[in-house]
Amino acid sequence: MKITKIFALLFSVVLIFTACSKVAENAPQYNATEIVLNDEVIKVDGEIVSEDPTDAVYIANDIVYYESGKDFTYGEGTEKDAHTEEEAAAHTVVHITKAGSYIISGNLSKGQIAVDLGDDSKENPKAKVTLILNGVDITCDVAPAVIFYDVYECGNTDTEKATKDADTTNAGANVIIADGTVNNINGSYVEKIYKADTVVLNEDKTEVQDAKKLHKYDGAFYSKMSMNITSEKQGSGILNINAKNEGLDSELHLTINGGNINIKSGNDGINTNEDGVSVTTVNGGVLQISVTGETGEGDGIDSNGWLVINGGTVVASACSVSGDAGIDSDMGIHINAGTVIATGNMLDRIEAGGQNHAVFNFAEKQKGTDTVALKTDGGKTVLEHKAENDYSILIYSSSDLKEGNYTLWNGEKQLAGYSGGIMNMRPGGFGPDSEMPENMTPPEHSEGEMPGRPEMPENGELPEDREPPKGETPPDGFRLPEGAERPQKPEVDMKRPEDFDKASGEISAEFKITNGSNVFMGITEYIK
Repeated sequence: MKITKIFALLFSVVLIFTACSKVAENAPQYNATEIVLNDEVIKVDGEIVSEDPTDAVYIANDIVYYESGKDFTYGEGTEKDAHTEEEAAAHTVVHITKAGSYIISGNLSKGQIAVDLGDDSKENPKAKVTLILNGVDITCDVAPAVIFYDVYECGNTDTEKATKDADTTNAGANVIIADGTVNNINGSYVEKIYKADTVVLNEDKTEVQDAKKLHKYDGAFYSKMSMNITSEKQGSGILNINAKNEGLDSELHLTINGGNINIKSGNDGINTNEDGVSVTTVNGGVLQISVTGETGEGDGIDSNGWLVINGGTVVASACSVSGDAGIDSDMGIHINAGTVIATGNMLDRIEAGGQNHAVFNFAEKQKGTDTVALKTDGGKTVLEHKAENDYSILIYSSSDLKEGNYTLWNGEKQLAGYSGGIMNMRPGGFGPDSEMPENMTPPEHSEGEMPGRPEMPENGELPEDREPPKGETPPDGFRLPEGAERPQKPEVDMKRPEDFDKASGEISAEFKITNGSNVFMGITEYIK
């Protein structure tokens, strides 16, 4: 199968059809409430929308946003994250307050869809809402354009029970992309706002302590609860997400079962953010992600727990100027099936036991405008890809990647590299299978924490029962206890393991793929 670039093609559809110009003629008859958006008049089941908060659907000008002119006791944002009262008031919020299905179409140039069934709904299995996107175009300049606040949460945040297998079948937040439609979600974000009664000022310093979160919504399409996104039977519907910060976010689990989802984001394209718990699962569909780098960083997909890919196509391009990855996961990446093409400048561990995958680590950063191709020794192209951004690491996995010998090309230039070696990885793993070299010892520190120096007392004296760390000299100005001597700094062998930068052996223009994980280092132009 030849992988071609379809990202631009899918986005170009928007230039031909506006999101509200095509309603899915073959959409099934849902037992649902119909919401038709319009800047002048919004209608619900043919009637002008209510302004009564007790109704299932009502409108108000009460959007949650980060207020301008606030000091550090208000939240963690700066003026670049803030908006004026006038900017916020220009947005119409369409509130959904009752369980059920809602077919949404039409245009809202300044507004938001907000789903909130109340605090008690998180533990109520009946508190489920399904949004059928049936040709919508929603823009929100001060917050997420679509947000699920409180609905049923099918998962939990217990780290001891957390696994990579998250069942979100009964999630309260559900989205269906209707066949034959183009849906545009253009959204902003809300920086962290403190809950007012938890802000405590330090007596000695002007700093905030013990400040709990009241609001923080990073994504243009956001859910506080686990969320499912799927397509109708044909899978022809398109969801375009354009985000000032992050794109598609869930605070717990996110499962993508289908649809054509295109994300352009200033930061992470997708983020699931419960540490050590969240699972991002891709079972189907076509997922195209490009991080613009507007914020200076951003992974293509970032899961603070696991990333599991069971099918579909994932094409993800991380920020070109930061140490971020096309696909990133704190607890491990599992590629079981489907097609994955991910580019970035860092790699998190890809667990063994899944579908074959290859990691190509280039000696120099590659330009996103260049086309890279992977070919069998018989000349068949299995991968042809032009990334959205510059990168130094390319990850490829597909059922087409079988055992055998391959060649790698950048345009007409043949490339060569070393087989094996240690990847340039984040803390948490030194190789695709998270195994350290035998001659390296990890630093001793608590899980999830970076090692650091112990704090020194303000008077500059070491405690009587403390000695300087071995091999270190206290900074100038610190006084040692009486009788103590400054240790001499020992000579340290700074030589890295032989396979840290590249595998031992000769550089080769032949890339041998074996079953499982394949890593190639120092890739550069082949000089015959």
